[in-house]
Amino acid sequence: MKILYVSDLDGTLLDPSPKITTRTAETLNSLIAKGMEFTFATARSIYSAVPITSALDINVPCILMNGVSIYDIRNERYIKNEFIAPEDSAEILRIFRKHGIHCFMYRIEKECLISYYSELATKKMQSFAEVRKHEYKKPFVQCRLEDHADENTVYITTMGKYDDLLPVKLEAEKLPGVDIAFYLDVYDDSWYLEIFSHKASKANALRFLRENYGFDKVVAFGDNLNDLPMFEQADTKIAVGNARDEVKAAADIVIGTNDNDGVAEYLAKIISLSYEYTEADDLNA
Repeated sequence: MKILYVSDLDGTLLDPSPKITTRTAETLNSLIAKGMEFTFATARSIYSAVPITSALDINVPCILMNGVSIYDIRNERYIKNEFIAPEDSAEILRIFRKHGIHCFMYRIEKECLISYYSELATKKMQSFAEVRKHEYKKPFVQCRLEDHADENTVYITTMGKYDDLLPVKLEAEKLPGVDIAFYLDVYDDSWYLEIFSHKASKANALRFLRENYGFDKVVAFGDNLNDLPMFEQADTKIAVGNARDEVKAAADIVIGTNDNDGVAEYLAKIISLSYEYTEADDLNA
């Protein structure tokens, strides 16, 4: 049976710092070398997700921006992108303006992801942009967003207080052409609002990987609300011990926490057992 193991990053595979610990890297790479097929699904973009997982020998295309993109790390190319229709982008920007909320708009053109903004209106937006500019070399362009909301738009996002963002979420989710992720940041008390094509989700991306890479079974690890769509497509749903209650309730199994290498420790145990059973079967054949 061909099994895909897929993990969320922040709050799940990454420790609270956030990083891939040496223990997790060594454990997963040893299992991958023995034949485990492993990847990750994250809200992060290529600019932060790829560097932060560079210690891992990822051998299956990863899922970025909650399913907007599927990216082949080994061959450094996008496999699939889901774009927002221009008319939907225009309406989303109108909703943000109506409620006085600023946002980032992502476009992919010629294999390059660029983030556009009109104003870094809050300290959280300023911090978000500064970290990604300086640590991950992510390109940001200040402009009038409406001038660039074309067929290359993939993602519109912002971060802030729940009560401020909820009205935008409630109005935008009425658009049939888009889907939304709305969840609390695992590192502070900010909420993230992310809007993308209705064709883009961790669930649809997992379905694509299953169908196009011949996986018979998917085992998914998560901790936050944006992982619930991924659970919908998984045969086995696993929550880390620090996961939100809603995620634990949806899970088949709850394992150790992300600050104790929970995913790696669980995989080491179950895959070692599967190898033992396989070797025993071979000897008895």
